Amino acid sequence: MLAVWRAVVFLLAGTVAAFVCLLALPVMLILCLVARPAALALLARTTRWERTRVAKYTGRPIPEAAPPDRLRDVWRDLIWFVGHALTGTVVGIFGVALPLAAVNAVLVPAYWWLAPADDPVSSPYPVTSWTGAAFMPLLGLGYAILSLWATPWLARTQAGLARWLLSPPPGARLAERVAELTASRAAALEAHGAELRRIERDLHDDTQNRIVAVAMHLGIVERALRRDPATALPLVLKAQDAASDALAGLRGVVRSIYPPVLTERGLDGAVAGLIARCAVPTTLTVTTLGRAPAAVESAAYFVVAEALTNVAKHSGANRCEVRLTGADPLVIEVWDDGQGGADETGGTGLLGIQRRVAAFDGHATIDSPDGGPTVLKVELPNGS
Repeated sequence: MLAVWRAVVFLLAGTVAAFVCLLALPVMLILCLVARPAALALLARTTRWERTRVAKYTGRPIPEAAPPDRLRDVWRDLIWFVGHALTGTVVGIFGVALPLAAVNAVLVPAYWWLAPADDPVSSPYPVTSWTGAAFMPLLGLGYAILSLWATPWLARTQAGLARWLLSPPPGARLAERVAELTASRAAALEAHGAELRRIERDLHDDTQNRIVAVAMHLGIVERALRRDPATALPLVLKAQDAASDALAGLRGVVRSIYPPVLTERGLDGAVAGLIARCAVPTTLTVTTLGRAPAAVESAAYFVVAEALTNVAKHSGANRCEVRLTGADPLVIEVWDDGQGGADETGGTGLLGIQRRVAAFDGHATIDSPDGGPTVLKVELPNGS
């Protein structure tokens, strides 16, 4: 009975929608001829409502294609609109009428005698006696048995037809996915190139200079040993300090490629270390966080590191929160109570986050109205 009731509700909503579509059909035809953008907008709103209705009934969402700019791109939606306008009302009324007829037939013996003699109850034959009324519950049982099969079947058929027509064609979905993967590949290449340039810059501007300093100190030590070995010890110590500095710089570059703390303490421990060094008081909230692939954890670590750097440098915030939710996707949220107004086009930090996330086919959004607060939300697929 629950299936019948859900089907009745679904068909009732479809009947109302079909009646509205029927009234709007002449308007739609006129708009298709004289104002196509308005026709596309009306069609998109109607089909979006139908997708939602069918998804609630079936429990499976209907994918929506990218917004079209031509009527030829939505011919399947137009077929559904016209077909639903012309047939949806009839189908809905028929599907709802069967269970109502069953209820009415069962109740006929209770009220048939109240009807005037010249206008008896007719369902489906005139009931003019208790004998005729006695057979109505049997007829109601037949209606009930028929509605147990027909009403859900009509609802499933209507939902299936809508799903078939309103789903993007397989080729269109494939083309859309190819475009997404192409953009993701371009972002990955761009992020990879930026990472290589950063590593090269760090090695050239920092580590290389420190190693050159070590070589210079060793040259000075060599000359001191030839002239006066007694004065060489302080120079050897300076060369040793320079070598230690060069080693520390090299270790910093290695950590920037893949921080060892991720292996030792996991993503939550590594982020806790970042928070401990942040100039702005920051709290960490972790929800069901497990281990993700190393590349994903590394990307998440650098996203948080860059976000906290931006908060400390630009936000003027007094408080910050980092939230990690371990699911698929891995969700990272960085909130601060700063002055807001953050714009990913205004600097390299947020743009770098966008590129790093896009390389994993993820999404990054920032909500930063003037006056704050600022919320950076990142979703990274982790393959779990």
